[in-house]
Amino acid sequence: MMKSKFYLLPLLMAFTLFSCVSSKKFQALNDKYNGLNSTLVGAQQELAACKTDKTDLERNKAIALAQLESQLAAMKEQVEFLKKNNNSALKQLEDLSVISSSQAESIKKSLDNIGSKDSYIQAIQSAAARKDSLNMALVMNLKGAIGNLSDNDINIKVDKGVVYVDISDKLLFRTGSWDVNEKAKSVLGKVALVLKNQPDIEFMVEGHTDNVVLAGNGEVADNWDLSVKRATTIVRLLQKQYGINPVQMTAAGRSEYRPIADNSTAEGRSANRRTRIVILPQLDQFFKLLEKK
Repeated sequence: MMKSKFYLLPLLMAFTLFSCVSSKKFQALNDKYNGLNSTLVGAQQELAACKTDKTDLERNKAIALAQLESQLAAMKEQVEFLKKNNNSALKQLEDLSVISSSQAESIKKSLDNIGSKDSYIQAIQSAAARKDSLNMALVMNLKGAIGNLSDNDINIKVDKGVVYVDISDKLLFRTGSWDVNEKAKSVLGKVALVLKNQPDIEFMVEGHTDNVVLAGNGEVADNWDLSVKRATTIVRLLQKQYGINPVQMTAAGRSEYRPIADNSTAEGRSANRRTRIVILPQLDQFFKLLEKK
């Protein structure tokens, strides 16, 4: 009987040890599964947000294209109307002896040029459509670069053909300061990477404040001064740390005079304290297009 007990004891100890190891492995695998599942859910949410942004941009593009096509159709109707009435109007003028035949011919040639002007208008509209497409691509690249930051911290939008990047000052600066914090540098670096890959564009960095009076302290005089210092700080950082060509950049201070929210509330003042990057329209290229015609 005693010998039987000695044989059973090692078996019980082995069974108990095997049960403990299996339970730990199971818990580790379960934790790993939960972590992977959480990562998958987060990725699915980000994908859904990207699809929503893409749908909105495509909808806006379709609306803008439909408006351009409608305007073009109206212009074509006007051109056809003028062409149809061209000859009869000139004949009436000749019969009344108001103008000479040579003058009538000159006017006819001028009216015939309407057809070429119609092509010119189409070329300008085509250039505008290409610009809108480039703006949308730029917005998508910027949103992809910054990731899932809150719109309260950084907001990217297109308004009347111009791309705006608004960065909250709480992400960039301490109150009354124009020194960029380390967290903000990583965000600016992502924005700078997209802008650096577009060497043909120019942009303006604008500093904006709320309407709270800033007491002068010897280093900064007022909100005008603070907004300019913040803009020049960002421009220097983009140039020296991220290698953006200074020829592409302009620094400007707007002080409190371009608010986007009500300064009578804390939330409104927080929204108004921002740095805005404005992608400037390439007017020189537009004027070159006019000169060619």
